[in-house]
Parts: sequence; structure tokens; C-alpha cells
Amino acid sequence: MRSRQDRGAVRPPTFEVPGTVVDALVAVGLAYLAVDATRDPPGPAYGGPVWVVWLVGAAVGLPLAVRRRWPLPVLGFVVLAAATATAIGAVGTGVIWVTYAPVALALYTAATVTGHLGATVALAGGLAAPATTIVWLYDRTGIVTADAPGSEVPLWWAFDLGLVTVLVTVAWTVGRLVRWRRSVQAGVARQLARDAVAAERLRIARELHDIVGHSMSLIAVKATVANHIAAQRPDETRAALVTIERTSRAALTEIRRLLDVLRAEDDPAVELGPSPGTADLSDLADRLRSAGLRVDLRLDGVDDLPQAVDLTVYRIVQESLTNVVKHANASHCRVAVRARDGDVRVEVLDDGRAHRSSARQPGGQGLIGMRERVTMYGGTLTTGPRQEGGFQVVADIPYVAVEESA
Repeated sequence: MRSRQDRGAVRPPTFEVPGTVVDALVAVGLAYLAVDATRDPPGPAYGGPVWVVWLVGAAVGLPLAVRRRWPLPVLGFVVLAAATATAIGAVGTGVIWVTYAPVALALYTAATVTGHLGATVALAGGLAAPATTIVWLYDRTGIVTADAPGSEVPLWWAFDLGLVTVLVTVAWTVGRLVRWRRSVQAGVARQLARDAVAAERLRIARELHDIVGHSMSLIAVKATVANHIAAQRPDETRAALVTIERTSRAALTEIRRLLDVLRAEDDPAVELGPSPGTADLSDLADRLRSAGLRVDLRLDGVDDLPQAVDLTVYRIVQESLTNVVKHANASHCRVAVRARDGDVRVEVLDDGRAHRSSARQPGGQGLIGMRERVTMYGGTLTTGPRQEGGFQVVADIPYVAVEESA
């Protein structure tokens, strides 16, 4: 009886709210807060028409719904709207920071997507607007009430301007930290991709070592035999066979010496044995069937594939099925390998999840290895979700058929 781990844990479906919906809700909420703070502030209320207050709230809040798509234009518009509202007094005295909260959010978004110069200019604009308009508003209206009797620090400096400055600066700082963190993560991802490519190329080099080593050994043996039985042949034939023998042996020695340098000192000993190929795909499918995955395998015209291409096909199918078992939570997988007219096509299709794991995305290390193998032969690799559901890996590999001597 298979254990529950073998069957694969069934994950409950998750519901993800789109980012645009979240931005729209935040935009509406901040717009309403700006209106409410202006209509009922702790200081003197705005005495103009009510529609102006609603217009200001919409102008400073609603553009945030598209802040991810147009971060800099949204920031410029929101800063201009907040500065204009402050200049005409359509803000809540004592809580002007509520009107500038959308500015802080827009500045955060801009700081995460712009370079150093652009972010610095954005911060300067985000600070200059409240510093100018808040001071002008309180000077124009004559509201210089201090918190304590005899204090010379006016309310606009002690609270409104100070809080707006802190809010905008903190938002910008957090945005820059987020941008730095993303750049570090992107650098790590690029390094992992480069390491994966290097590791896969090293693995390919070792496998080619086995293939070329076997072929060169066979050439050396044939050349040696021919050299010994060619006593009655012309001297030119003997000289040619001697050259073949020496060249093949020397090349074999150099290949082994060169590729041994690529091995890491802590590499385990390489198992001696024939390289796997399409003939071993049936055993691979049987092992996965025993784990609960239904695998349909179809092979067509693969008997005459060159050894290196045969190994590449096996590795692509092996890696694809490994991804299916690890990440797809699939119940059925179809594998088809068809070779004809100097081209072999590999298709691995499953009915599992196509987007839940980053390892199944084009940047995954397994797919990097497959792409390296296919590119080595000038082929193409296509990966991605299927329209009918599931994930697909399709590889087309050209090859030169090996002609047998008569």
C-alpha cells in the first residue's frame, strides 16, 4: 500500500486578489479619508463649496489605482493636486498629513522603480511641495496657534509640516530599500542561473567524455587489429593505419586528461556503466507509475539515434518527469518521442498545475539544463502552460544519422 507521501498531498485551492483591485480599494479609501479630514478637521474647517472637497479627495486619491503602471506621472499629478489643495486651504488643518498620505504611497512606488537620480528628484519634489504650501497656508490664514502658552513654535511647524515630512521621507526610504532588496534577489537569481548552466555543462562534458571515450577506444581497437592483419597490404595502407592508431590513442588520452580537470575534488566516483538512452525510458516510466503517476510512453523511430542524441533525449524526459512529480501534482503524463528525417521531437505533457512552482518557469534550473542540451545541437525548446490545463515541454533536436558501413 502506498503511503500518503507517495500519493502526493492535495493542496487546497488558494484565492489571490489581483494587485489592481487592491490598488483601487486603497485609492478609494485614501480619497475618502482626505475628504473626511477636510470636512471635520481639528482646526478651522474649509469654508468653500463641498464639491471642491470631494474633487480634491478624488484628485489626490484615485490616481493611485494606476500607480504601478504609471508611477512617475501618478506621483507628479498627486503632488500637484495635494499642493494645490493646501494652497487654497481645501485640507484639514491639523491633519494635513492625511492629504499627503497618497503622495507618500505614490513616492514609495516611484522609489522602487526609478534609478538614483530619478528617485532623488522625486523626493525633492515630494518635500518641496508641502514645505512651501503648508507654510504659505498658515501664514495666509493667520493660524499660528501654539500648543503651549508662550511657545514660539507654531502649529504648522510642530505637527503638520513635520509629520508630512517624516511620512514622505519614510515612504521614500522604504521604497529604496525594497528596490535594493529586489536588485539583490535578481543578482542571486542570475548567479544561480549561471551556476546551473555551468553545472549542466560540466555534466554534459562528463557524459560526452564517456561517449567519445567509448568511440575512440573502439577506433583504437579496430585500427590496431587492422594494422596487424595488413601485412600483405601496400605500405601506404600500413602507414595510414599506424597513423589512425597513434592519433586515436593520443586523442583519447588528451580528452580524458582535459575533462578530468573539470571534475571537482570532492566529486564522488563516477559509476562505470553504459550511458542511459531511450531504451531506458520504459524503466523510468515504470518507476513513476509505481509512485502513482499514470505515464503514457510512445517511442517512434528512436532505434537509430546517435548515442549522444539518445542520451540527451533521455535526460530531457527524465528532468521533465522529475518536475512533474515534484511540482505539478499531476495524475497523468504523456511522453512522446518521434525521430524521423534527421530530427527528433520530444513531448512531455501533464495535467497538473502549470504555475504554482517557480521551478517550472523558464528560469528554473531544470529547464536551464534542458535548454543547454537542446541548444548544443541547434534545436529549440518550448515550455509553458497548456491551454487545456497542465504544463508542456517540447524539444526539437536535429541530428545527423550515423550510416553503418557495409
